[in-house]
Amino acid sequence: MKIGILGTGNIGKTLVRELAKAGRDIKIANSRGPESIETEIVASGARPVTAEEAMRDVDVIILSIPFAKHSDIKSLLTDVPTDTVVIDTANYYPIRDNKIDAIEAGQVESLWVAEELRRPIAKAWNAVGARAFSELGKPPGSPDRLAIPVAADRDIDRDVAMRLVDETGFDPFDAGSLADSWRQQPGSPVYCTSLKREQMATVLASAEKERLSKRRDLVSQIVQERFGMAQLSNSDADFLTKLNRIVYM
Repeated sequence: MKIGILGTGNIGKTLVRELAKAGRDIKIANSRGPESIETEIVASGARPVTAEEAMRDVDVIILSIPFAKHSDIKSLLTDVPTDTVVIDTANYYPIRDNKIDAIEAGQVESLWVAEELRRPIAKAWNAVGARAFSELGKPPGSPDRLAIPVAADRDIDRDVAMRLVDETGFDPFDAGSLADSWRQQPGSPVYCTSLKREQMATVLASAEKERLSKRRDLVSQIVQERFGMAQLSNSDADFLTKLNRIVYM
C-alpha cells in the first residue's frame, strides 16, 4: 500500500514512524517544501516530496494539517481518483483556527471537511493526543492497548483507516458515519481520554453534542495557560488524559 502524508507535525511524525515499520511505502510533504522536512522523519522511512507529488500515485492520502488549512489544499485533490482513500486527522479549535461559521452553527467537523475537499473522507487519529499517539501504541492483543474511533461513509474508507490505525499500535473502533463523527470531536468523552475498545461504544453513546464546544474551550484555555498555544494536542499525555476525563466524561 502506497501512502501520501501531508503534514509533518507531531501526528505526522508518528504516522510515518509506525506505518513505515508496517512496511508501507510512504511519501511525506508539508507546505514549505521537501527540503524543510526534518531528517528524523526521513530516517523513519518516508520519502520527502512536494505536496503535489504526495497526492499522486498513492492508495491512501492522510491529511495531518491544521483544520483551517483544508480550504487551502483542496485543489491538490482535484485529480485524485475517487477510489483513493483520504483520511483526515484534524480537529477544529476556534482559538487556533479562527471561527468557521458553519461549524459554529453546528455542522459536524468531518462533514465540513468533506464539503471543502469535495470528496468522501474517513476520520481517524483525531481523538488521540500527539504525545499519547507517539508513546502509548502497543502490539495487537496487548491487554492495555488503547482504542481510536474511526468514522467514514464508504466501506473502503472505513476498512483501510481501521487497518492503518491497527498498524499504528491502537485498536480501531468503528464509530459509524461522518454524520455521527461529532461524537469523537474535541469536547466529547472519547476525545483524548485513553479508552480501551470495550469502553468505546458506551462512552461514544454518552456524548452530548450541545456541550462539546463549551467543554472543548474550557480545556483549551487550561492547556494554553499551562503549556502555551502550540501544545494543544502535544501536552503531557497523562496530564491531558486526566484533565479531559474530568471535563469531558
